[in-house]
Parts: sequence; structure tokens; C-alpha cells
Amino acid sequence: MSTYPLLLAPLDLGFTTLKNRVLMGSMHTGLEETRDWNRVAEFYAERARGGVGLMVTGGMAPNAEGGVFPGAAGLFSEADIANHKIVTDRVHDAGGKIAMQILHAGRYAYSKDCVAPSPVKSPISPFPPQVLDEDGIEKQITDMVTAATRAREAGYDGVEVMGSEGYFLNQFLVTHTNKREDRWGGSYENRMRLPVEVVRRVREAVGDDFIVIYRLSMIDLIPNGSTWEEVVMLAKAIEAAGANILNTGIGWHEARIPTIATSVPRRAFTWVTKKLMGEVTIPIITSNRINTPQVGEDVLADGCADMVSMARPFLADPHFVIKAEAGNAPLIAPCIACNQACLDHTFSMKIASCLVNPKAAHETELVLTPSEKSVAIVGAGPAGLASALAAAERGMTVTLFDRADEIGGQLNMAKQVPGKEEFWGLVDYYRAAVAEAGITLKLGKTATADDLAGFDEVIIATGVMPRDPQIEGQDGPNVLSYIDVLRGKADVGKRVAIIGAGGIGFDVAEYLVTDGSPTEDLDEWLEEWGVGDPEMTRGGIRPEGPQPEKPARHVTLLQRKATKLGKGLGKTTGWIHRATLKMKDVQMVAGVNYERIDANGLHVSFGEARERPTLIEADTIVMCAGQLPERSLADALDAIGINCHVIGGADVAAELDAKRAIDQGTRLVASL
Repeated sequence: MSTYPLLLAPLDLGFTTLKNRVLMGSMHTGLEETRDWNRVAEFYAERARGGVGLMVTGGMAPNAEGGVFPGAAGLFSEADIANHKIVTDRVHDAGGKIAMQILHAGRYAYSKDCVAPSPVKSPISPFPPQVLDEDGIEKQITDMVTAATRAREAGYDGVEVMGSEGYFLNQFLVTHTNKREDRWGGSYENRMRLPVEVVRRVREAVGDDFIVIYRLSMIDLIPNGSTWEEVVMLAKAIEAAGANILNTGIGWHEARIPTIATSVPRRAFTWVTKKLMGEVTIPIITSNRINTPQVGEDVLADGCADMVSMARPFLADPHFVIKAEAGNAPLIAPCIACNQACLDHTFSMKIASCLVNPKAAHETELVLTPSEKSVAIVGAGPAGLASALAAAERGMTVTLFDRADEIGGQLNMAKQVPGKEEFWGLVDYYRAAVAEAGITLKLGKTATADDLAGFDEVIIATGVMPRDPQIEGQDGPNVLSYIDVLRGKADVGKRVAIIGAGGIGFDVAEYLVTDGSPTEDLDEWLEEWGVGDPEMTRGGIRPEGPQPEKPARHVTLLQRKATKLGKGLGKTTGWIHRATLKMKDVQMVAGVNYERIDANGLHVSFGEARERPTLIEADTIVMCAGQLPERSLADALDAIGINCHVIGGADVAAELDAKRAIDQGTRLVASL
């Protein structure tokens, strides 16, 4: 009997059957925009080979004005149809099913040609939208229907009509963005007319034997969002219009509540989807922060949905489903919801990938070919682990050294930070994968030149050491390093000054102000961010707003640069870290000179003239003043003529960048 009987059960849609209850949700990878259709096809085919029941593409624009940015991909011509057929044929040959998402961005389109129901500019775009008249609305409907028929012609098994996350159709639904007084505005019956009409006409155009999914915003998380009564009314109307499946959307892109970042509890919004169960007869998919087979199984067992959507987990591991089927869940590379290589890349106009799996979206270029070399790797942090697993995948004989008694390196500090509990699972995965790969692991061992002699290749991944800021008094008993704090080896007072406001400084601040982690307690997390029951409060926004727990300590976070603190944090997650510390009353101070430390605290001044001498009263000062590469072994090997490759923090000690370290280690091994 399967360990996951509900998750792996087929789903009968009448004219077709999905082989399991797992959907790979839509992700914009940027691959379609490369116009390298072999690369696009291989990305999806690899996930089809991995056993997923149904995939949904990244959003395809129905027309130029609806694209998320100028030049966004879509099906605009016969040539486009032929190109997309390369993708669908490859997926079908791999035994998979794939639907194309039709995404009209509306006022979210990053273009002067963006259109919307009313002249309400998006806070995430500089362009005021053009207001659609009757003819303009008819054009949008016609173009979306045409996109659906072209998708069928291109061989897709279905389409998903994107009606959530604050995109075009969602913009018509709420008074926040729809100020119209004609038949497309005013009453809710009028405001929901557009999405219902789109689904009705799509179904009419594609016939009955084609999957039509509607992505419904279950909880908007914005002021003046939909009421729950309206959500149910729309769901029933969409079913009547001909949709086969309802998928879940959570929150608008402009919402100031995190919905998919790692600090969001697992399955944080499945309770919302559960409210809709029984209101319609078609299958309902739930989504957001479902990243293990067991979580998916539990969601279905709890009656929250008929199917689960996982998007980024299929970047982390395309073989998620077949590993679950084989009882190998510990060997599933986990999505840690960091956003660093996926959404951060997307919003920076780069190809999306994955911190954990740099081969994601690079399947045709990052290829690990067989090799019989022997390789020694020193350092079992992210860079060393990634290179060891890549080398083992190539068939190399691998020996991995680390002077610590456990693998993981500085991941073992990251996992102590509230909101980063997913790093526990990442270290667990590496431990299982290293054992499965047959890698010789030598822990508690400081590797020497003699240990490394005789290997075909030597890779040094010895990480970083803290930078010495050379502040008078830093050797005092009230001064700690971030390493001592995050490893729990030191007592920290109630008043803390943190020197350095990079990623580590923010992590230490969150660690010190939090007593217990809201990520581990859904009720506490919902209260902290002001999320309410949409049956009780419009849009799921509590009138009283966020209600965080009181901070465990009074923390002051300081940096030398005069720029805004946290400016270098992740593009899509930095605002969450800043908001979290603000809710915890952390004082953020920029542009300081560190003058000296004494028993009273940290003495600082400001500017080049060292003006305004100020005492930051503190019981404890924590050093997070940057890192330097730990290259002593590499330098010693060079001195005696042993060639070695240096990767990760030992190469560049920039903010302990695990994404770069894992990518660098994997690519190095591929090139050997």
C-alpha cells in the first residue's frame, strides 16, 4: 500500500484522468521568452518524467497589452503554435499532461499600454492603466478565447484562466480597482460578469473534452477585497460556465502580507480552500507552502481540497512524485521557499532556477556526463555538498571532508533563525542524499595536504571566517560573534546592539527578538500579520491590523553605509524581513562610525566628520560585520604544487550566498 494513498490516487475528469492529485502550478521561468523551444520542452518533459499528474505553464499573454512586460510570450501566430507543439509533444512522449495558463496582467502589466477596468494605478508598476470601453473589453475576451483555441491546436491538454493574484480578471471583481458604473461594475453580479463570460466562451470554443481550470482568488488580502459570499458566488458561476477545476489563488501581488516566503507556515491557507469544499461539485485545488508528500497527503486527508498545487517544489526536484511513489521521500530535494533563484530572478528579468537545484530551467546546458575520476572535497557546507552530489551523479569516486561533526556548515546556523525552519529539512535531505550516493564522508577531520594527495581533483569549500571590524573594546565580555549567538553557545542580554545589517545581521535580529517562531504556529502567524477569516472580514484583512507578540529583546541594528537598511536583501523577501523587525520595534540606524565598546554599550558617531557622538546602551554587542574567505588550506596546497578548485565562501565571502555557492559547485563539477 502507498504511503500517500490520497495524493497518488487518480482524478477522473470524465473525458480524461489525471494519474495523481499533484499539480505543478504555474511559474514564470522566462524560458519561453528565450525562444529556445528545445530548452522549454526539456524543462517540462523532465517534470513529466518525474510523474506529476498535470502541469500548468507560466502565464502566456493573450495579447500585447496583457503581457506582464513588453515581449512576454504568448500564442500570437501560427509560428507560436508550432513552437508550443514542440513542448506539448515532448511532454506527451514523457507520459505527462500540460495545460497552458492564459495570463492577462491588466494594470500589473509593466507597460504604458496596460489596460484596466478603472484608472487606478498599480503600486507595483509606474504606468497608469488605460480604461477599457465596451469594445476594449470585448477585444480582451476575444483574445483570451483565441489563446485557448490556439492552445488546443498546439496540443495542450487544457488551459488555466488566471483570475487571481490581482491580475486583470481579479481587478474587475473588487471595488478596490473597479470603479465602473456600467454593466461591468457596480453590483457584484456585474463585477463578476467578465471572468464568467471568459470561461463560458472559452468552454464554448474548445469543446467538452479539454481541461479548463479557473484560478480563483480565495482570499485577496487587500482592503476592499472580495467577501467570502462573493467568492462562493463566483465559484458557482464559474462551474456553471464550464470550468472543470477550480485552482486556488492567495493574495494580490500588492498585498503586504507574505504568502509563499519561507517564513509563511506550511499549508498556511488550506483552511481557506476547505471552506469552499461542498459549495461546488468540480474538483478544487489548494496551494501555497505545500512542499513535501506528507504535507500534501495531510491536506487531502483533512478534506481541504481534491488536489494540491506545488510549483517551486518542482524546481527543487522534478522527480518529486516518483520519489514519493517509491517511498524515497527523504531523497526529495526540498523547496525551502527562499525565492532567491526563482521569484527574485523573475523580477530581475533573469531566467528562474532554484537555489537547491541549479539545473532547474538549465536542463539542456548544465549536464552531468559520466566520469571515472576521483575527487576530494573539503568542506561540507552548501558548496561542498552540492559539488559532492554532482560528482557522485557523474559516477566519480567522492570523498568529503569536514572538521565539524555534522554536515551543513552555516546552514546549521540558518536553521536556528525563526522563519527559516525549512533549512532543517535541507540539511536532512543532504544527509540522506550523501548516504544514498555512496560518498565517503570524513567528519571531525581537518584535511591536510597528505589526505588530499592522489585524488584526480581537489575542491576546497572551506567557507568563511568573520571579518574583524577592529573596534576598540571588541574583546570585552559583552561582545559576541553571530556564530556564538546562532549556535546557542552564549547568553545574550535584554538590550542588544548588532554591528552589521546585512543578511546575517537581519537574521540575528529576528532570532533575538522572537521567543518561539510564528512559522511553527499558524494561529500566531495569522495574528502577527493581521490575516482574518474571509467569512468575517472582507478580503481576509483584520480591522485591527497586525498583532505581533512583544519582542523578546530591545535590539538596535546598525550599519556603516548611509543607505536604507536591508537594501541588499532579496528582491521579493526583503520587505518581509524589514516589516518583521519593524513590528518588533527594532531600531535601525545607518551611516554610523563604530567608535568604541565599553561596559555601557556601543559608542557611535555619524558621517565623515564623526559628528553626534551617541551611546547605544546595550548589555550585549553582536558582531555581524561581514566575512572573509577561509583560504588557508587552498593557499597551503598552492604553495606545495597541488592544484585545487576553490568554491563557495572560500572563493567569495559575499553574504554567505548559498545560491551562488551551490550553483558554482555544481557547474564546476560539470566542467571537470
